[in-house]
Amino acid sequence: MHVADVACAALLLAIIAVSLLSNLLVLICFVHNAEIRKQAPALFILNLTFCNLLQSVSNMPLTLAGLLMSSQQQRGGGSLCQTAGFLDTFLTTNSMLTMAALSIDRWVAVVFPLSYHSRVRHRDAVAALGYTWVHSLCFSTAASCCSWVGYHQLYASCTLRGARAKGGGLHFVVFTMALHGLSFLLALVAMCVTYLKVLRVARFHCKRIDIITMQTLLLLVDIHPSVRQKCLDEQKQRRQRSTNKISTFIGTFVLCFTPYVITRLVELFSPEHINAHWGVLSKCLMYGKAASDPFVYSLLRHQYRKTCGLLARKILGRTRRDSSSPALKANARRNQDAQLAASATGDRSQSAGSKPSLG
Repeated sequence: MHVADVACAALLLAIIAVSLLSNLLVLICFVHNAEIRKQAPALFILNLTFCNLLQSVSNMPLTLAGLLMSSQQQRGGGSLCQTAGFLDTFLTTNSMLTMAALSIDRWVAVVFPLSYHSRVRHRDAVAALGYTWVHSLCFSTAASCCSWVGYHQLYASCTLRGARAKGGGLHFVVFTMALHGLSFLLALVAMCVTYLKVLRVARFHCKRIDIITMQTLLLLVDIHPSVRQKCLDEQKQRRQRSTNKISTFIGTFVLCFTPYVITRLVELFSPEHINAHWGVLSKCLMYGKAASDPFVYSLLRHQYRKTCGLLARKILGRTRRDSSSPALKANARRNQDAQLAASATGDRSQSAGSKPSLG
């Protein structure tokens, strides 16, 4: 094996472990916190989590096997590989559209805060999820019916095969461009438009708060310099907080999906110019989105952190009680034995003191 293949295999193994643990933790928080379940965006988070988990147990292990096996041992026409190729197209498209739905939901929540609950209800979220499923199923089913899924040597995985596959040519080129245009490009445009509007509203509110803060600091002449500096630092952090969050949402999407999509489009016209190691690395970057999504959209939020803390305290408290129960039982036995010995000693002393009085 080449050193680059070993590095990609190690990276993919780490992605699988992080993705499984973090997405399972999101599901546990969803089950244990009723407040999270009541919110309409929780359906989008749940759908994204299931897509990431399914990709972690189906496509990622097969890609890892493709990296570790030699090219003579790989097969592209098996039913398992065809199913994995169908899931690869379906789950990737579904994840992208779900992220776009999450960005639209946050835009409505920030721009229309008073009417948010009337605009975004559970049935609206279910309708949006229904569209993402139908959209994804259409493309993945079309690729399977046209025999455009199978093992791809460039990506070491079961996915859409190149234009040289059966039934390829112009039809495959049109299909691939439509797939990425109506999934990746559509989601990216939706995220950029909605999050930039959210950022504009957040900066407007920050500016209003900054004006009130500065007026208060000017009125409070006798305020201590350390308190004044703390207020100014909080003002600076408040300005950067919304920018950092939105940069994370858009940045992780672009970083993980763009190399793979560009490689796919270049492959349509000049596949011989693509390095095999780059193809595998772009696929690993795309898989990395499944490991980063739980932290970007869920686990770093206050409700999820609070739920994780409560669960951790319950588990630690239970283990402490379990570990201390043998010691407590031993101490209880010692105390019981000591009480019995003391009572026996007291009975002997009383009987010894009563004999002279009788004489």
